[in-house]
Amino acid sequence: MIKYFLLFFLLLVNIHCRAGDADSISTFNPQRARIAGIGLGVTYAASMTGLYKLWYDDYPSTTFHAFDDSHEWKGMDKLGHVGSAYYISRWCNNIVLWTGTSQKKSALIGTGISFLFLSTIELFDAYSTNWGFSSSDMVANTAGCALFLGQQLGWKEQRITMKFSYVPSEFAKYRPDVLGETSLERLFKDYNGQTYWLSFNIYSFLNKDSRFPKWLNLAGGYGTSGLVTAYEQVYEIDQVIFPEAERKREYYISADIDLTKIKWHSKTMRGISEVIGFVKFPLPAVKWSEKRHAEFQMFGF
Repeated sequence: MIKYFLLFFLLLVNIHCRAGDADSISTFNPQRARIAGIGLGVTYAASMTGLYKLWYDDYPSTTFHAFDDSHEWKGMDKLGHVGSAYYISRWCNNIVLWTGTSQKKSALIGTGISFLFLSTIELFDAYSTNWGFSSSDMVANTAGCALFLGQQLGWKEQRITMKFSYVPSEFAKYRPDVLGETSLERLFKDYNGQTYWLSFNIYSFLNKDSRFPKWLNLAGGYGTSGLVTAYEQVYEIDQVIFPEAERKREYYISADIDLTKIKWHSKTMRGISEVIGFVKFPLPAVKWSEKRHAEFQMFGF
């Protein structure tokens, strides 16, 4: 859950930095740099110390060891790592950019901060007996950072955005200890209700004189259904009977709206659009699932 705490904190800081972009500066501002440096430093120290005390301190430590969880939950947890790395990189970049640092350096520094945050968590896992160092987690973290950094260095903008959506599923109530007891916990832990998207901004790939709407995207999504355990399907645990649902992958195609591409006149709305931009805009989608034909979803995500 620490990744989501980091996202929440950086989200709040990002509101301030994005809302002030109309007053952006072209030269380095030492005062802003001190504010950003202290804020990020305190966040790193406090979050890592708090995480270790509240979570890892309760379990025995051991020597560095690895743990292969690459096949768990049909890859949904790995996409969570990709999304976290992408948005921590993106929002840290905005914070550094607010100091007057150049776009290239801001992208490199922001991505480096993101990688540091997430790599520290992986090292905590590596020295805990209950977990272990996951190379697949590190690959996912690297992929999320690369998705942001590659676009920022190559295009100087984010043409392909990682997005997230959630619809409550019927499965969480059968294993609340694993899939979440409250609505907020299920948002993060119930993989059956989550969908991860790559949202492509079509206008950014066209000629700049095109009349195609700058804010209209095309998104491809991936989700799962029928997961009550990490690896195999079971229908009973501790005398709790699960529905006989097939474990399956689901794929989506849908239109999307990139709120950051809308020309807002309000500084507050510019900040808000960046902050909530990770949420897939609720629009109908076409869904394919394993061993089934395509179907049209009348509700959005």
